[in-house]
Amino acid sequence: MKIVIIGGTGLIGSKTVERLRSKGHEVIAASPNTGVNTITGAGVAEALAGAEVVLDLANSPSFEDKAVLDFFETSGRNLLAAEKLAGVKHHIALSVVGTERLQESGYFRGKLAQETLIKAGGLPYTIVHSTQFMEFLGGIAQSSSVGDKVHLSPAYVQPIASDDVADAMAAAALAIPVNGTIEIAGPERWRLSDLVARYLKAIGDSRLVEADPEARYFGARLDDGSLVSDNNPQLGKITFEQWFATSARK
Repeated sequence: MKIVIIGGTGLIGSKTVERLRSKGHEVIAASPNTGVNTITGAGVAEALAGAEVVLDLANSPSFEDKAVLDFFETSGRNLLAAEKLAGVKHHIALSVVGTERLQESGYFRGKLAQETLIKAGGLPYTIVHSTQFMEFLGGIAQSSSVGDKVHLSPAYVQPIASDDVADAMAAAALAIPVNGTIEIAGPERWRLSDLVARYLKAIGDSRLVEADPEARYFGARLDDGSLVSDNNPQLGKITFEQWFATSARK
């Protein structure tokens, strides 16, 4: 089966490509640096020719409110239109647990716009909502740093390793469309401020994490249910300690 992965050279995309190729599928790793650009449309029709399944794993290069909304709306419209012409049978997109709850954030408004386009697009689809990736802990700390202090909400998170995300995306690619949303999460639930403090200590970073219920997460205020799923999520297998021991310093 021919499968096209938009964002196929990124963190999740490259791992998903490997998994599907190992099962004998023809997999196209599509991204601007391989000549496929869903914003301009360049190379999209050629990449999709003969494809049965498309996974959209691309992310906005900017988190600025207007830029992220423009990215997901433009990319989504172009990709879905090209898939219809190519006769694609299953569109799969990776999104975020809590998207609909965090509309104070420009990033999550962009993701919701992407999901809305998919649901109205007329193609069989699966949306995969994931919790935060463990690989993003450093970026979360950086985005919330002021000097030597990191202000973070003590709301719950249930982070998932990128290898577990890639396993889930590969499985979705080989399954029938659900025409709805499935959710995936890591095996452990932590307070965000506690987990980032533990991560920074483990890498020898001296910044101090301060738990602040008013601290914003990419523009949105969190509560204990904002970033976690109680909707019977599929759980990954890799704990924080296992991930850190094998992957955190790569």
